[in-house]
Amino acid sequence: MKHRIGFNALSRTNAERKTLKRNMVTSLFRFERIETTKAKAKEVQRLAEKMITRAKVDNVHNRRLTSAILYDEAVVNKLFTEIAPLYADVNGGYTRIIKTGRRFNDAAEMAILELTKKTEKSEKKAKEKKDSKKD
Repeated sequence: MKHRIGFNALSRTNAERKTLKRNMVTSLFRFERIETTKAKAKEVQRLAEKMITRAKVDNVHNRRLTSAILYDEAVVNKLFTEIAPLYADVNGGYTRIIKTGRRFNDAAEMAILELTKKTEKSEKKAKEKKDSKKD
């Protein structure tokens, strides 16, 4: 039975696991989309959902709590000013996991973890990439 197992250890020590999650959630908020293994995506999704919920209320306490996890202050500002307002009227489901198959090297299940709603800046970048590919 798997009672009281609250997380996946990801074959790492506590400090390594904490650093991995912090790096990945910082990258998720910076790029709004990351590709990783399915197990890592599920663990990072839990942390990202909690941070977005906290960022919906912009006050000093919540900024300090998110700054303790995210490595980049610019990402903290982006979370509070661009990402959280998109989800102001939503009570969860801020991210999605899209399975992409297995990795060639070790057959690990791969997945894309992304935010369900895109910010305006990321949409402009996506349009620029599409336009440059057409030329």
